Amino acid sequence: MTTAEEKPARLISGPGLLLVWFYGVMVVGAVSRSAYQIATELDRAPLAYSLSAVAGLVYGFITYTLVRGGETARRAALFCCAAELAGVLIVGTWTLVDRSAFPDATVWSDYGMGYVFIPVLLPLSALYWLRKARNTVTP
Repeated sequence: MTTAEEKPARLISGPGLLLVWFYGVMVVGAVSRSAYQIATELDRAPLAYSLSAVAGLVYGFITYTLVRGGETARRAALFCCAAELAGVLIVGTWTLVDRSAFPDATVWSDYGMGYVFIPVLLPLSALYWLRKARNTVTP
């Protein structure tokens, strides 16, 4: 019997805890970097700094959904991780093809090379974990 007070199934057991830690670090890195750049030199590279801010927000939402747990949160995180991966691939390719469009780097530039490729590896790992967790998370 399910009650309304029952806690959602956890997504942060095992490798999920490591994902939360990495996403938390990326939130701090992306948000603090973009906030400083937007506040001090937005006119230099508005697209790059805005994309870094968006990346930070996406990382924050994914972190929240992983901690929240439950099937709805798992599906939301899965969608956001897929969108994140698409963003990394699009922006990463764009920065390689047209360097002039990005006078300064974003979090996702060159597929996250400035962040040791964590921006491209993290959503791949999270997608794998979230798909695997589908079998263990109940609505």
